[in-house]
Amino acid sequence: VQLQASGGGLVQAGGSLRLSCAASLRTFSAYTLAWFRQAPEKGREFVAAIGWRVGTTTYRDSVQGRFTISRDNAKNTVYLQMNSLKPEDTAVYYCAADRGGSGRDWRDILYEYWGQGTLVTVSS
Repeated sequence: VQLQASGGGLVQAGGSLRLSCAASLRTFSAYTLAWFRQAPEKGREFVAAIGWRVGTTTYRDSVQGRFTISRDNAKNTVYLQMNSLKPEDTAVYYCAADRGGSGRDWRDILYEYWGQGTLVTVSS
């Protein structure tokens, strides 16, 4: 199983980026998908999740209203649209997959598969 994250880069504060994560999961539609991030010298933190059944979404408070998670089951891909970026959003962003689960799952221990990460740098 592979999750390949892409779309990171350098952007000025207030700008936008869209991250993508392509997954080689045979039953992609049966997985809850999420994005986590890890800033330098900080622990990994939950960003957003989208459920498999009805597409329930959950966001951490600091990104609510700025970030949008979505999925395309036909393309086995999950996206994270990030708008109004702030310097504190700078981190390596990881996608993760959990068979079954719920779009309310924010705990990283629940996720079985992880991508390699893509770096997002927001300059002030």
